[in-house]
Amino acid sequence: MGLFDNLFKSTAEGENTSKMNWVALTEEIQLDDIISISASKPVLIFKHSTSCGISRMALKNFERDFDLTETDIELYYLDLLSYRTLSNAVAAKFGISHQSPQVLLIKNEEVIYDDSHYSITIEAVKKAI
Repeated sequence: MGLFDNLFKSTAEGENTSKMNWVALTEEIQLDDIISISASKPVLIFKHSTSCGISRMALKNFERDFDLTETDIELYYLDLLSYRTLSNAVAAKFGISHQSPQVLLIKNEEVIYDDSHYSITIEAVKKAI
C-alpha cells in the first residue's frame, strides 16, 4: 500500500508538503490580488483534485521539475475538492473552461497559458513567460 499512499493522499494527510512557496487560493477576493500581481510578475494557479491520481502525479512532476525563483513567478494552489465554487469562479473570471488538474498562467492581467493533465510542465510555463 506504500506506493498508493503517496499517490492518493489527501491534503489533510499531508499531501502538500512541497518546499515550493504555494499560496493557498481559498477566497474569491484573491482573484483580484492575482490580477494585480500579474501586472508586475506572472502568476500561476495550479488547480488540483486531491482525490485524483492523475492530478497528484501532475503536481508531483511539476514540483519536481520546478526551477524558477520567487521573483520569477507567484504560485497559487487551489484544492478543488475543498473549493469547487472558487474553481468555478476562476473559470468564469478568466474565461477558461474547468479542467482537473489544470494550470493557468496569468500575466498582465490575462491568461497567457493554460494546460491540463499530463501536459502540465514547467518547461511549457517557462516558454509562455
